[in-house]
Amino acid sequence: MNIDRMEFISWMERIIERFDLLSAHISELEKKRGSVDGEELLDNQDILQMLKISGRSLQRYRSTGKLPYYTISGKIYYKLSDVHQFIRESINVRIPKTYARE
Repeated sequence: MNIDRMEFISWMERIIERFDLLSAHISELEKKRGSVDGEELLDNQDILQMLKISGRSLQRYRSTGKLPYYTISGKIYYKLSDVHQFIRESINVRIPKTYARE
């Protein structure tokens, strides 16, 4: 099957148009991804997957003030830096006990 030059150019133009549409769509999605002061915002689903916890645990962390959150148009968001701080504070470092010899 041979394709003439004009048909090839036509196909390539269609492919390039598709790439342009996809690029515009990706840009729109990136804009929708929330950020405040240049900092990424995460929603409940993001946090649940990141921390591998239940919805109830996440609610408890919010209500006890362990994990700061922000409400925008009735939806709950978390700053990525707050989540990192929460993780750092939640890490329990175990130091092995040493026994003195007598």
